Amino acid sequence: MRKSITLLLLFLSFFNCKITAQNKKQDSKPNIVIINMDDMGYGDTEPYGMTGIPTPHFNQIAQEGMRFTNFNAGQAICTASRAALLTGCYPNRIGMSGVLLPGMKHALNPKEETIASMLKKVGYKTANYGKWHLGNEMPYWPTNYGFDEFYGIPYSHDVWPIDYDGYSLVTDPKDMRSSFPPLPMISNTTVIDTIKNIKEASKLTTLFTEKAVGFIKKNKKNPFFLYLTHPLPHAPLAVSDKFKGKSDLGLFGDVIMEIDWSIGEILKTLENEDLSKNTVLIVTSDNGPWLVFGDNAGSSGGFREGKSTTWEGGTRVPFLIRWPGKIEGGMVNSSLFTNMDLLPTIAAITGASLPENKIDGLNFLPLLTGKTDKGPRDTFYYYFGIGSNNLEAIRYKHWKLVFPHKGTTYNKNLPGKDGLRGKGATAEVPMALYDLAHDPGEARDVQELYPEIVQQIQKIAETAREDLGDDLTNKVGKNIRKPAIID
Repeated sequence: MRKSITLLLLFLSFFNCKITAQNKKQDSKPNIVIINMDDMGYGDTEPYGMTGIPTPHFNQIAQEGMRFTNFNAGQAICTASRAALLTGCYPNRIGMSGVLLPGMKHALNPKEETIASMLKKVGYKTANYGKWHLGNEMPYWPTNYGFDEFYGIPYSHDVWPIDYDGYSLVTDPKDMRSSFPPLPMISNTTVIDTIKNIKEASKLTTLFTEKAVGFIKKNKKNPFFLYLTHPLPHAPLAVSDKFKGKSDLGLFGDVIMEIDWSIGEILKTLENEDLSKNTVLIVTSDNGPWLVFGDNAGSSGGFREGKSTTWEGGTRVPFLIRWPGKIEGGMVNSSLFTNMDLLPTIAAITGASLPENKIDGLNFLPLLTGKTDKGPRDTFYYYFGIGSNNLEAIRYKHWKLVFPHKGTTYNKNLPGKDGLRGKGATAEVPMALYDLAHDPGEARDVQELYPEIVQQIQKIAETAREDLGDDLTNKVGKNIRKPAIID
């Protein structure tokens, strides 16, 4: 009898321990994985209309998660967009508009809270593998912004003294690339190698994927934040031998297929380590396609123009999010959403505290989990400028008012071909009002039909200028903060 009671108590103890362990696992803070591509356009994968490139893993996330159709990057260029994503701020609020190139003397201010530093405070392990582009030299690399680990490159992989063939040195002193240093590969705070040619660059997607997989396996018992920032499909295109010639769309298609494979490796690792249900997986891009490279650039999905413009093709990018059991699978959402909104949404998901400084992002968790069918954002400011701070347009609900400005256009000249860059051009852009619900390609100016909408958005513009400034109207913002200045 005693033996039976003892066995029963042991069984109940084991059963209780198992239930406790399961509950603890279910109640643990969810892991966060953000995969951020470089220059991947809205229309570059099958869930967003691409043909000729099979993207089964993009498709899987779309089927198992939520796909957004009105997701915008904070600005239509690398540095600014990444600053917006990590800090939840309009880039010009924190002095990070435009793009950083070698020799520039500013960087993201380490006083700014990032998603990584925010999550590190609540016990997360954090890592960034890939392209950084928020500071060119130490101490302005990821490990000074909340990341435990960094392995990658400081800026885009075309920032090197190599010509478009991928091997020849640029010697023309009129070409700024001739003054660029070799492209460094960094491990945490140390330059460990340089990327010397396009063949070496072809290893980057696989290398950063392997680093990311290793990080997940190493930290499977801890909550973690993985920020995987692929340098591609930014030109010059580079693909490993295992994907060369695999697509019907040439080298660009091969590159997208390898990125899709990378996403598959992350999905497989999460599944094998029993982490899928407790991981929020986000896939997006920093801005639209660099259309000057023609067949070596992506697709804006029918939206007007591309990277470095404030037309929809410049800022509207793909956004997929999966969180099994919390976000219903197969959903498509048209709410206006931006990469600035990720920080406060992740804070809500993880219970982390928001930054003390003012941010511009909004919490989308209730929308993602189905507690509401309306997102919290109805306004977005389209700022742009390399060396300037221009408020070029404002979106309010489905309306977009464009202000007079001079901007990049890809429509005046033929694009490049086979990796060569086409000739750039600029255009004078007049004031116009577009109804994006009926005219997503921004082709028909309807300001004469809706003067009351123009007036309403003009009032919003004055609020934006008062807050963030506007070089087009010579306004200095009252609530902007300074970047770090490199001595």
